[in-house]
Amino acid sequence: MQSSSFNAADGDGYELAMGRWSRRLAELFIDFAGAADGEAVLDVGSGTGSLAFTLAKRSKVKSIKGIDFAPAYVAYAAARNSDPRIAFETGDACAMPFADRSFDRVLSLLVLHFVPDANKAVAEMKRVARPGATVAATVWDARGGYVANRIFYDTAAALDPAAVARRAQNLTRPMTRPGELAAAWRAAGLTDVRDALLTIRMDFENFADFWAPLSGKDGPHAAYVNSLAPDKRAKFQDALNAAYCDGEADGPRSYAASAWAVRGTAP
Repeated sequence: MQSSSFNAADGDGYELAMGRWSRRLAELFIDFAGAADGEAVLDVGSGTGSLAFTLAKRSKVKSIKGIDFAPAYVAYAAARNSDPRIAFETGDACAMPFADRSFDRVLSLLVLHFVPDANKAVAEMKRVARPGATVAATVWDARGGYVANRIFYDTAAALDPAAVARRAQNLTRPMTRPGELAAAWRAAGLTDVRDALLTIRMDFENFADFWAPLSGKDGPHAAYVNSLAPDKRAKFQDALNAAYCDGEADGPRSYAASAWAVRGTAP
């Protein structure tokens, strides 16, 4: 089974689609998941490096190892890394090439909902965590807390019967329902499990800024747009523009984006 359902093309595309938001969320996630001097940290699904770089700036960890399924994202992050504590490599969250009990803190930012067998990835995160280590993750509340996501999929589903199933798939991804992360952590045998809701704002300059990543190649939104014939794509773009403007002139918009978060302790 493929261990990631995320459409990954290039680092610049991811930065436009999600990197600018994952950096904002990384700050809140680190506040929640913690960090301590001298730790060896694993960043599972490191992408273009948002969490690893933010953590390195904020703490005196000993090392940060980032692993991601997409070679293009690993190459992008590695090319922008000047911190000797950080290293990135390509790998599978469900079969990580690390020894048991290797890390003092195991973190995952916006990844588990794109892993078809998410529970297997959680088991791997626990396996590589040392006894007493914190294991933590965060994923978007795709159905109830991610406004830009709902605008996109609700508009698509109103126009395109085929998009109804795509909307259902994207609003019911693994680990995105209330309490699902915490339940998975407990089922994996992690202790002192605590969950939370982390909220950022997604700020767009105008509809062109909102649309730009959708016409790229990275992520599920772009995958849908690229599946449309030219006439249907133009119709969808016009409808989405109307939903974005929402009765006012085009210009800045700010949408709430909430993510479920969980942390636990490895036994």
